[in-house]
Amino acid sequence: MSIHLAKSAARYAPSAVREILKVAEQPDILSFAGGLPAPELFPVKEIAEAHERVLAREGGAALQYSTTEGFGPLREWIAARLSSLGIGCNAERVLITNGSQQGIDLAARVLLDPGDRVAVENPSYLAALQVFAAQNVRFAIVGSDDEGMRTDELEQIHAREKIRLVYLVPNFQNPRGTTLSLSRRKTLVEFAQRHNIPVLEDDPYGALRFEGSDTPSLAALDDRGVVIHLGTFSKTLAPGLRIGWVTAPAEILRGMTVAKQAADLHTATLAQRATAALLETFDYDGHLNVIRGVYGERRRTMLSALSRHMPKGTRWTRPDGGMFTWVELPHGLSASELFSAALAEHVAFVPGSSFYSENPRHDTMRLNFSNRSPEWIEEGIMRLGRVTARALAKHMGTQQSATA
Repeated sequence: MSIHLAKSAARYAPSAVREILKVAEQPDILSFAGGLPAPELFPVKEIAEAHERVLAREGGAALQYSTTEGFGPLREWIAARLSSLGIGCNAERVLITNGSQQGIDLAARVLLDPGDRVAVENPSYLAALQVFAAQNVRFAIVGSDDEGMRTDELEQIHAREKIRLVYLVPNFQNPRGTTLSLSRRKTLVEFAQRHNIPVLEDDPYGALRFEGSDTPSLAALDDRGVVIHLGTFSKTLAPGLRIGWVTAPAEILRGMTVAKQAADLHTATLAQRATAALLETFDYDGHLNVIRGVYGERRRTMLSALSRHMPKGTRWTRPDGGMFTWVELPHGLSASELFSAALAEHVAFVPGSSFYSENPRHDTMRLNFSNRSPEWIEEGIMRLGRVTARALAKHMGTQQSATA
């Protein structure tokens, strides 16, 4: 028996990364595929104690329905934190979400109509592309390089395609690991203010800088209310809490709140209250310093291993923070074709073609360095280097045969 599905269901394409993870996260696979924080750094004991305190002193309220906007003390903590980073807001301007992913979805529902143009980098964050595709919008492709989105291209693109929203991950971008330069941040905010175009600033990795100097967020540079800023505890406390947040201009935030009411009523009450209780006593900044130290070492190990083990012609980004580096393979190689051979060597990655909204490059891959120890990173990149070298030798042999 076949059940009729809505036409819109066809727009919900499965995540290529999630499908890969079903294979790549098997115990015998040394995986660099998942965008996973290191579980050994989760403050498990402290989170457990926070839940215990909340259930003991306010169990009924912690297990009850709550407001859509979120738990007041948690919103106040987030607002104070954002204010310390130069983002002017108060608790009334914070909406708690189920991870920052929900913030992307709510913004798309409120701001976009079918056929509207969303400006994105190519490549861009896969799950955001899924959200926008489900809204039946079109993409306006903006170039990118080691300084992030080519914001100098926006004016010309807008004249041609009428951009309705700009989406980007400005800090340690997923998948490339690049960071938008200060001059480009200013250009983007000026462009958005001049044309009254909202900018969706997705910042899950901003607290994870382990090299270089901090750069002001787009929201901190915005004094006219065009930037919607998303954040999350998924990369700093634990993704299982599913606590993210949005701060946005009042009119947009009201719309997102109503959209959230239709989606899930509110984010889990117990998780919100436990997170707020944790932050009452937990040394959050000290915890961030530990994460930065560990991830910084792992990034250094991966970059060093890539230079030693990958064949000539391979290039990669050098992120100053976050969780990923982006690899471009020698000319003629396909990461998708390389994937099966890599699995045979018990190592995995995500082919980069999954992150393109159009015109995908098949010679790219995303590598995650946050979820493996330095020893396993060294071993995994050595395996990946062997696989790549064999594929390159085969490709060169085929080329030579064809020209003989």
